[in-house]
Amino acid sequence: MPCWYYEREDLIHTPSFHDQIDTETETRFRREGARFLFDVSNKMKLRYDTCATAIVFFHRFYMSHSFKAFPRYVTAACCLMLAGKVEETPKKVRDIIKTAQLLLSEADFKQFEVMAYERVLLKTIKFDLQVSHPYGFLLQFVKRNNDKLKELVQMSWSFINDSLATTLCLQWEPEIVACAALYLATRVSRYTIEDWEGKQPDVRWWESFVEGMSTEVIARSVHATFNWFLATINDTLSCAGFGRPFG
Repeated sequence: MPCWYYEREDLIHTPSFHDQIDTETETRFRREGARFLFDVSNKMKLRYDTCATAIVFFHRFYMSHSFKAFPRYVTAACCLMLAGKVEETPKKVRDIIKTAQLLLSEADFKQFEVMAYERVLLKTIKFDLQVSHPYGFLLQFVKRNNDKLKELVQMSWSFINDSLATTLCLQWEPEIVACAALYLATRVSRYTIEDWEGKQPDVRWWESFVEGMSTEVIARSVHATFNWFLATINDTLSCAGFGRPFG
């Protein structure tokens, strides 16, 4: 199975970077692509996992290709088309394009372009179509702890949604992103998780996500998430409330 997690240097020196697109611009393009996918998914009433899978495909694609060579909105539409097939929520490509053109006045891509990209996308992601998301790990934790953490999970869910506009999914496994989002929610709400099902002496709550996960790993992942949160707090994403866990 291919590895989809990258070192910091790899995330900086991407194909777009080598194609004279600066890091700030690439970050904006990734954010705009993710926002577009959330908006199209909302309009088309797609499930949150379909949207999230499309965004992960999108981020992985641009670790091998430049935004200059592959326009972000065409690529995003192709990712959503493929994600719909993978998550068994398929939509006709003409319906995706029609919705995209309603949202983007500058959108002028044709159906054949989106379909032509599919082969490139599949080769780029090495036909690795199964994607795990942080949401499932978050829900597993709250199921074991009932209503005590319901409000925290709601907040964490929004953090996970917004984190998809960044490269966190290329840096950390989904269970670690879930853990970091929940930890960040505890800090923002000033709530301490002191009790949970299966609690054992000298075992921290985040080890319910990943057994034996070190304090260093949780600190690094939380640091990355918190830095992202501070950087985007004044740029509220439309995806923040997508796919709420409790209605």
